[in-house]
Amino acid sequence: MTITASYTDLYQLTMAQVYFKTKPDGRAVFDYYFRSNPFKGGYSIFAGLEDVLNTLETMAFSASDISYLEEHGFEKEFLDYLKNFQFTGTIFSCKEGDVVFPNRPILQVEANIIEAQIIETFLLNLLNFQTLIATKAGRIRYSAKDKLLLDMGLRRAHATGGYYASRAAFIGGFNGTSNVVAAKDYDLPCSGTMAHSFIQSYEDELQAFRDFAKIRPDNCVLLVDTYNTLKSGLPHAVIVAKEMELSGDRLLGVRLDSGDLAYLSKKVREVLDAADLGYVKIIASNQLDEYVIKSLKEQEAPIDIFGVGTNLVTGKPDASLGGVYKLSAYNGAPRIKLSENIEKTSLPSKKQVFRMIDANGMFYGADVIALFSEASVTEMTHAYDPTKRLNLTGFVHEPLLEKVMENGKKVNAPRSVQAIADYSKSRLAQLPEAYKRFENPHKYKIGLSQKLKNERDKLMLKYQL
Repeated sequence: MTITASYTDLYQLTMAQVYFKTKPDGRAVFDYYFRSNPFKGGYSIFAGLEDVLNTLETMAFSASDISYLEEHGFEKEFLDYLKNFQFTGTIFSCKEGDVVFPNRPILQVEANIIEAQIIETFLLNLLNFQTLIATKAGRIRYSAKDKLLLDMGLRRAHATGGYYASRAAFIGGFNGTSNVVAAKDYDLPCSGTMAHSFIQSYEDELQAFRDFAKIRPDNCVLLVDTYNTLKSGLPHAVIVAKEMELSGDRLLGVRLDSGDLAYLSKKVREVLDAADLGYVKIIASNQLDEYVIKSLKEQEAPIDIFGVGTNLVTGKPDASLGGVYKLSAYNGAPRIKLSENIEKTSLPSKKQVFRMIDANGMFYGADVIALFSEASVTEMTHAYDPTKRLNLTGFVHEPLLEKVMENGKKVNAPRSVQAIADYSKSRLAQLPEAYKRFENPHKYKIGLSQKLKNERDKLMLKYQL
């Protein structure tokens, strides 16, 4: 999708004009993070980074953008600056696909403050949404275990958000999408079946199946619940499957889109097996999510493929991730944002995050935030309770923030969505089961190095009235 630099909020530009006139050379560090995991879960899956970096490399204001801003009273000098705008900053980030947790930096932007301010809305828009959907997909994958998962949610998505939802779903563990343009642009497997309207357009359901199988013999899936699943759709699908065998083809599957999916899938499996059609898959759709799929698995429903739509691409029930973008340093000096809610007080300075890895190669359950200058940390302390400390000796300290962009250019070769998805799968495998459960997941510990805590506390005292 084509995005220009006007993909922002107006107040970013009004602030940028003031910076331009008063301190055009100011250097800023901003942190991106979120305050709580979505879906009351124990983790999140970071997604959207490659899209952000790709767009930032070429982001500019178009001629129509400049004309529009001129109409809204922006000064000519500032508009002349915007005509040549490009992002020239440096970005440190976790790897896309990593498992991430609240209240610790996931990405840091170092740039001229004008540039850093203008990109804020765009960056939050893409990272918040894709992280939300990738996390939802990861939860659904956890329920589905080794079964195939297809994203079928474009029609119910929040407009063009469906484009990015398909990408994020694949990162979170889905196997393919019905979304043609996303599949094309991101090189994702693309799958589709048929609609009830196709069958309704015929006088005879059997003839509809025959025509579809004749024209589309490869990957042919028949929707069997238009009229009556067990008395009409399934018997007709069996007839067509046998006719396909005579011509050297095979019916791929039958799809259930309504009714009691556990009961119907068992009955369908019985009939298919009795007809020596054990190879025919059963695909199920209709308002699926991680909880429904978990229930179907517990009932031993013989479903091979789950098609998930609305609840995936809208991130139901949360609908958004509360990611924020906070200034942590300006011209080399630390900055802090205070709040009456102490958990919303930001952390100052440029930082690094270390993940503790135990002797078995598993995540221990603790990330420590340190000053960027600290190579390692021997002890971490709770952000607001100094009596809670954790000795970090004996663990591998894995630094999580790495340079991904310098002077406005990516420093690494592009990663395919498949490579990101594979990485995410490997990182989830390192996360203990206690953090993955849906009910009361274990809370991942986030702590501060003593040096960072001292700097934070000093600034709190300085600015508190």
